[in-house]
Amino acid sequence: MPPVASHFVHRAGWLRAAVLGANDGIISTASLIVGVAASGAGRAAILTAAAAGWAAGAMAMAAGEYVSVSSQADSEAADLERERRALENSPEIETSELTAIYERRGLAPALARQVAEQLMATDALSAHARDELGLGERGGANALLAGFASAVSFSVGAALPTLVAFLVALAATVAAVPAASLVFLAALGALSAWLGGAPPLKPTLRVAFWGALAMAVTAGIGALIGKAV
Repeated sequence: MPPVASHFVHRAGWLRAAVLGANDGIISTASLIVGVAASGAGRAAILTAAAAGWAAGAMAMAAGEYVSVSSQADSEAADLERERRALENSPEIETSELTAIYERRGLAPALARQVAEQLMATDALSAHARDELGLGERGGANALLAGFASAVSFSVGAALPTLVAFLVALAATVAAVPAASLVFLAALGALSAWLGGAPPLKPTLRVAFWGALAMAVTAGIGALIGKAV
């Protein structure tokens, strides 16, 4: 029996949400800490800003993911309802549509027609949802669960630079938080690549570059505002 090939595409949905949440948590919170610290603020102001950014970011991620998943689910449900009505009102046209899809994929016309008819005889709506609308066989994501997962992953990411800011000396904050955050981002990029079965170099460099850019910009803004005020 030939070995079964390993694929990781089934991880794409949850992996994207988890990486996005943690990445945003690290970058936004670290950038906020560095910006406030560069302005010359004290430790209390820095940690207050970090905590506020943490809470606001987690809620924003949860709300955004909930709205996004809910909107996608509403759109998919509407498409399925339209397809259901089309199958009831004009089944021959729908059979021809499915046949044309299989022909474009390389099947001979007679075989494409046979496949379309057999699939529609079994479950016409599922066949059209999968091959015409491009909807997966597995159910869509749960909006509440997706929102909760995004908030948790953001919080985990945000906790890391906040902990560094709490532990290091005040004078070292502007240097220590970005340095530690770049390590966290690089580790996150490597981990996401490993979980997705991809080479680690590009994801690691990608997240580290954008994180460094974000922290550099906010540090510059914080320093300018601190001097102006």
